[in-house]
Amino acid sequence: MSQIKGPAIFLAQFMGDEEPFNSLPNITAWAKELGYIGVQIPSWDSRVIDLKKAAESKTYCQDLKGQMNGLEITELASHLQGQLVAVHPAYDELFDGFAAPEVRGNPKARAKWAVEQLKLVIKASKNLGLSVTPSFTGALLWPTVYPWPQRPAGLVEEAFKELAKRWKPIFDFADKHGVDFAFELHPGEDLHDGLTFERLLEATGNHPRLGINYDPSHFVLQCMDYVGFIDAYGPYIKAFHVKDAEFVPSAKAGVYGGYADWKNRPGRFRSLGDGQVDFGQVFSRLTAAGYKSWAVLEWECCFKDAAQGAAEGAPFIEAHLIDVPKKAFDDFAGGASDAKRNRRILGLE
Repeated sequence: MSQIKGPAIFLAQFMGDEEPFNSLPNITAWAKELGYIGVQIPSWDSRVIDLKKAAESKTYCQDLKGQMNGLEITELASHLQGQLVAVHPAYDELFDGFAAPEVRGNPKARAKWAVEQLKLVIKASKNLGLSVTPSFTGALLWPTVYPWPQRPAGLVEEAFKELAKRWKPIFDFADKHGVDFAFELHPGEDLHDGLTFERLLEATGNHPRLGINYDPSHFVLQCMDYVGFIDAYGPYIKAFHVKDAEFVPSAKAGVYGGYADWKNRPGRFRSLGDGQVDFGQVFSRLTAAGYKSWAVLEWECCFKDAAQGAAEGAPFIEAHLIDVPKKAFDDFAGGASDAKRNRRILGLE
């Protein structure tokens, strides 16, 4: 049996107003037909979940599970709400659309609303028997990501101190309910790589509910060692988005992309198998690191249609799941411990 569960699919990119993408029963029937056994639910989308009801009623949660056509809910994703916990003023208008209409144009009210939403996600997760929510941290520092003009001394430390101040009460609330936050390390967020993850970890006193949603595509676009990342941060990886990407620099553009659209950027998200991610190594290293949760397709591709990407995703993930061995490959050679024999081999007797 595979240590990693799957295949599963994140519904956010597939939701729509037309069947079969307009309701939980319809879209899970579609996903099941494609071969998925789990779905990650976008907690902000009322077409698939009433978040307030899920936070307040275990009966509602049981009814929700009954609409799943036999599929499992892997996690409730909370990326959009997490984004709004910390927003630099430069992005106020751009991110306002993630919030409820009544708090738009009011950054303080919007942040408070986001925190309350995350508490609902935590309570709903517990009621559904889930222990992880993939999310974003938001960003106070992103406009200064490139060190020009020079960042004044203490700016980075102050930003992470504030970020920790905003998130620690949320983590404490999550701790009381047995739920981890798995942050997707994503450009545009203050947590976008290993070093920034470590900064928030230190600023929160190594809070036990602070974890990672591993997505290699974002590391490919940053030219990072996405396999080595698993070795470095394996114990913190609580969720896994299976998403492909490619980075093909040219004489005209590199990591920053020259403001080009997705098709013309050197770094692009791709459907599974069409990019550069070595998923054989990714699944192997995650298995070695002891990761036991879900492998969830997050589809984003500027060339291939979503329906084709989803159809190809389930067998792709299934083919990469690893059945862990029940015994060591060299057991036939004999491995019983004999202290006296060991001492003889070492020339000690």
